[in-house]
Amino acid sequence: MSSQPTPAPLLIACALGIEHLALRTGDRSGAGGPFTVVRTGMGPRAAERSVNRLLADPALADAVVLATGFCAGLAPGMHPGDLVVAEETRDPHGTVPCVGTDLLVKELVRLLPGRTVHIGPVTGSDHVVRGHERSDLLATGAIAVDMESAATLLSAVHAGERPVAAVRVVVDAPEHELVRIGTVRGGISAFRVLRSVLPAFFEWHRSLLLPRR
Repeated sequence: MSSQPTPAPLLIACALGIEHLALRTGDRSGAGGPFTVVRTGMGPRAAERSVNRLLADPALADAVVLATGFCAGLAPGMHPGDLVVAEETRDPHGTVPCVGTDLLVKELVRLLPGRTVHIGPVTGSDHVVRGHERSDLLATGAIAVDMESAATLLSAVHAGERPVAAVRVVVDAPEHELVRIGTVRGGISAFRVLRSVLPAFFEWHRSLLLPRR
């Protein structure tokens, strides 16, 4: 009698302590398989180091990887608490296409009715983007920017072929720039949304474990 193969685990990566707190205190029931939520530290280099170290562990070597946390929206009309599902992540080191974006959008809309979900490219930066830099990045076609998603996904696919995705919550936008996350209403709204997204991630993970027809 042959044993069932162990399902590929899910690695959910965020950067900040407040993001990790939101995910740690969210609804963690309903997972479709083993999962790990890790805080990588802030910035692309920290994300790269952390992901490389984690995926070198045999228990996580074939993990599917999802980058999450807060982001800056680039497009006019975006608001704190809006969701961003990346079609791809980009930075000067490369572009990584994301897998299962339609399912993630569907699950997030179902889970958080009334929340706007934006879909498009997410670009990486090595610093907090302000002012005119937003419009410069928007002109490239990107809809949001953060410091870790691109580095996280690029490191993940360099370590081995695997499905990857990125889902971010807008914490500031062109008309709603924040000085510090968590000190104003936009930060609180984004925190509450991030606390609510895990079931959508689990459904995405579960779909990847299904046999392909």
